[in-house]
Amino acid sequence: MSSDFEGYEQDFAVLTAEITNKIARVPRLPPDEKKQMVANVEKQLEEAKELLEQMDLEVREIPPQSRGMYSNRMRSYKQEMGKLETDFKRSRIAYSDEVRNELLGDDGNSSENQRAHLLDNTERLERSSRRLEAGYQIAVETEQIGQEMLENLSHDREKIQRARERLRETDANLGKSSRVLTGMLRR
Repeated sequence: MSSDFEGYEQDFAVLTAEITNKIARVPRLPPDEKKQMVANVEKQLEEAKELLEQMDLEVREIPPQSRGMYSNRMRSYKQEMGKLETDFKRSRIAYSDEVRNELLGDDGNSSENQRAHLLDNTERLERSSRRLEAGYQIAVETEQIGQEMLENLSHDREKIQRARERLRETDANLGKSSRVLTGMLRR
């Protein structure tokens, strides 16, 4: 059983070395060859996954006493596979960016134009933010002034009501005084 596993290990090592070599070459190839290389790497990644599955099945059949060593190897192979897939995705992203730039006719100036455009938009946002803050400050000040005016009007109303009450009292007193004087005159 372990001989099958070791055979799979050798196949996996050869395959991963080929994949790593091809992934490193992808960015430097002409567009037509890149497409072929990407398709080839995808096929080899699938083969490597199948080899890992076969190796995993072999590990499950190994007696529990010696399974630990093989399980550790499997873990490292799976990590290596994950790293290969990540590297391949990165090379594909670089490849797709190049293809996009070719299709759109982008060149190095577009990133400078985008940068200038972003800086301009950032400045506009900052100006708008400052205007909003100034407007907010004015609204807060207006609210404070309005509150103070309402308090002043409330005090003035109380004064007017007290003055009106005094006038009524004075009027009532004048009325009593007038009756008293009228009564005195009659006598």
